[in-house]
Amino acid sequence: MRIRHELRYDAPPDEVYAMVCDPSFREEVCAAMGVLRQEVSVDPTPEGVRVRIDMTQRTQGIPAFARKVVGDRTRVVQTETWRSPAAADLEVRIPGRPGHIRGTISLASDGGRGTVECFDGAATIRVPLVAGRLEGLVETLFVAGMDTEQEVGARWLAGDRA
Repeated sequence: MRIRHELRYDAPPDEVYAMVCDPSFREEVCAAMGVLRQEVSVDPTPEGVRVRIDMTQRTQGIPAFARKVVGDRTRVVQTETWRSPAAADLEVRIPGRPGHIRGTISLASDGGRGTVECFDGAATIRVPLVAGRLEGLVETLFVAGMDTEQEVGARWLAGDRA
């Protein structure tokens, strides 16, 4: 299932890039999402930076058919490999489960008014009979997580940090 989602920030791309590469920002996003446990790492690579967020989340509120697949809690590992301050590859995995999200993130100037962060990718789930429903659910949860990141990011860039 294709996923394309845009976030907008009232700051230039270099400030947004610095924010998304800041472990404190990522931890604040995890707190806003109600994550039970997280490990955030930001490491240099030959091309740029690798951001890895390994988190455990509750699955309450998701449909019963999905909870049968993932359980009451689920571990999610999100890895962003920034090749430059404007482009990254993103992968979201649920270790031990048959599926993932993969795609690209781009940061671009929004005509001098700020920055547009765009994710373009796909969710793939390989579970017979319910794959389409699970992919739709994963898309909804992923986009909600991105929107939470944008809310925290807007406050962060305005200097209102936890």
